Amino acid sequence: AGPQDLESLFDVFLDLVKDYDKISAKNLLIRRLGYAIQTPILAERPKKVLIIGSGGLSIGQAGEFDYSGSQAIKALREENIQTVLINPNIATVQTSKGLADKVYFLPLVPEYVEQVIRSERPGGVLLTFGGQTGLNCGVELQRAGIFDKYGIKVLGTPIEAIIATEDRKLFSERIAAIGEKVAPSKAAHSVEEALKAAEELGYPVMARAAFSLGGLGSGFANNKEELKTLAVQALAHSSQ
Repeated sequence: AGPQDLESLFDVFLDLVKDYDKISAKNLLIRRLGYAIQTPILAERPKKVLIIGSGGLSIGQAGEFDYSGSQAIKALREENIQTVLINPNIATVQTSKGLADKVYFLPLVPEYVEQVIRSERPGGVLLTFGGQTGLNCGVELQRAGIFDKYGIKVLGTPIEAIIATEDRKLFSERIAAIGEKVAPSKAAHSVEEALKAAEELGYPVMARAAFSLGGLGSGFANNKEELKTLAVQALAHSSQ
């Protein structure tokens, strides 16, 4: 019982007890807790970075994306990196005068973002500071080959990781691959597939739309009728 993230420290203690005269605690901790970088760090930092902003927000809702985006802009400016922000919402902190070097009040859709990319030619782009809207836009741009076309490096969370966590089927497969215990699930692309999956899993079930904004189309269903209503709502906002 209890958290397991520090169990390795107890293992270190046991190893020290067994071989206290052969190894030092410092070396053993470095060996256990050290992290080897799998992919090389950027050799050349970009001079200009495009930030996909938070988009339209309601009062008291999703303000964390505005906050995180503002902090990202401040961090980039501290590193003397020019910031270009796309955000159609004028009522946000990140669009305040004097924060980003340049702000485009444009819709967060691939067509407009590509126009900004073509004009500004940034060296990198940050997708994870705009909430679900920014993530979806970034995935569409990647699939359309826009980032490769203009030689833009996706900074922070890789596109592959975003897709793997947003796509319900891929996420389930990745979780199963690492042996993590989670509730059984199935991906559906139609109401009929959803009803069939529920029959196999057994009621009650929870429906969750992929790539959805703010949990649209999500909820619990105790029977076929409730699930059908949820599935219709979910598939109206997402293909899965």
